[in-house]
This record gives sequence, structure tokens and C-alpha cells, in this order.
Amino acid sequence: MLGWSINLFRVGGIQLAVHFSFLLLLAVNAFDGYADAGWPGLWWSTAVLAAFFGCVVLHEFGHCLTAIRFGVRVPRILLLPIGGMAEFDGLPREPRREVLITVAGPAVNFVIAGLLWLLLPAPAAVESTGAIPTLTESLHLLMNWNLAMGLFNLLPAFPMDGGRLLRASLATRLPYLRATFWAATCGKVMCVLGVAAALWLGEPLLVVLFVFIFIVGEMEYRAAQRRERDDAHWREVIARRFAAAGTDADRAPPAGP
Repeated sequence: MLGWSINLFRVGGIQLAVHFSFLLLLAVNAFDGYADAGWPGLWWSTAVLAAFFGCVVLHEFGHCLTAIRFGVRVPRILLLPIGGMAEFDGLPREPRREVLITVAGPAVNFVIAGLLWLLLPAPAAVESTGAIPTLTESLHLLMNWNLAMGLFNLLPAFPMDGGRLLRASLATRLPYLRATFWAATCGKVMCVLGVAAALWLGEPLLVVLFVFIFIVGEMEYRAAQRRERDDAHWREVIARRFAAAGTDADRAPPAGP
């Protein structure tokens, strides 16, 4: 599903990659900028998009660095037109650790938004000078985007950050697989509502985003089911071997004098 990616470079052992569809987003964004204000518009649109996805990467690194502290291996971060996705080799099933890994991403966005809010003048003091926004206007836009990114990711739509927080909360009272089921189910409901709202607002990219979240949430739940079956299988194998070893010991003749 997420093949056809291009590796860019590594940061701290984590491979940063872009999906091929991300290049289509770059092309469409550059074309829109050129149509609005010629070459200056093209370069401005590209720079703003790069800054936005730079914040997406920082969001994912918030997750990754926290996960690494708990011994989780992180092979890569994949950038898609609808955002970024960190790929983990398993997540700790301890709710407290999952909460810390999860909140680290939105926390990065809120920190960026807070710093920009402290450094920039009030929006009312910013005057637009033409088709191409000024640097201050662009930074205000980036501040708002980070705030929106952090809040959007906290929606309880598994496997988004809010959905993972819901799963961690449920896992304090339910078995891990059951908690994942209810978090994924809640996420599907949220995605259906999100698609309906996006269609009503005429936002096709949001429709794609919620459909993607719906599909990935179901994939993660099925992966959790497979892990649970595998764990149960190996527990049964080990139990049988211990039982067989105990039986053999009981049958062994006593040692001679």
C-alpha cells in the first residue's frame, strides 16, 4: 500500500523517505503558485510547503525520539501528501509509555506555534503588500498550521495520536487487543463523520485523509490480532514443552546408589 517511496537521507539512524505521490503535491502546489504570481509565487509556494512539511517531520521525530528512549527501533519516516508516518518495529504495550510516545508529536507542534506566537507581532499589525505574502505573514500561517496540526492529531481517530491515547486509556482496564478494537471502532466512526463533513465543505484532500486513516486503522487492528495469535501460539508451545519435560522427569528411574 505504501510502496513506491524515495529515500532522501538519514537523521540519527532514521531514514527519511517520500512517497511518489508527494511529488505530485509539489508539482500541483508549484503550478498554483506560478498561476497566482509567476516565478516568485512558485518559489514562495514551494518554500511554504517545505516549511510546513518540515514541521510534519519534526512532529514525527517527537514520536520517534521518545520511542527510541524506550528501546523501540524506528526504521523510517515516510512523507505523504496528507502528512507523515513514522514506522515503528512494535510499540510498548505499557499504557504510560504509549501515552508519552504519542503526546510527544503534538507537543512539538504546540511548542513551534507557541514560539512563533511569542516572536511575531500581532496579526492586526501585519499589513499585506500584494499577491505574495510577506515573511511575517507566512510565519503567521505556519503558526496557525502547527496549532491546527497538533489539535487535529488529537482527534480520537485511531491510529492518529488521539486514537492511540484512547487505546492507552482503555488498555488500563481492558486487554490490549480489546482496547485496540474499541479504539479502532471509534476511529472508524470518526472517519465516517469526517468524510461527511469534508464532502459538505468541498475538501477532497480531507476526504482522502479520512479514508486513509480508516484503512490504516483497520490494518493496525488486524496486525494486533496476528500478534496476539502468534503470542498465544508460542505460549502454548512453551507450556507443552514444560509439561513434557515435567512428565519425562517423573518417569525417569531413580538414580542408583
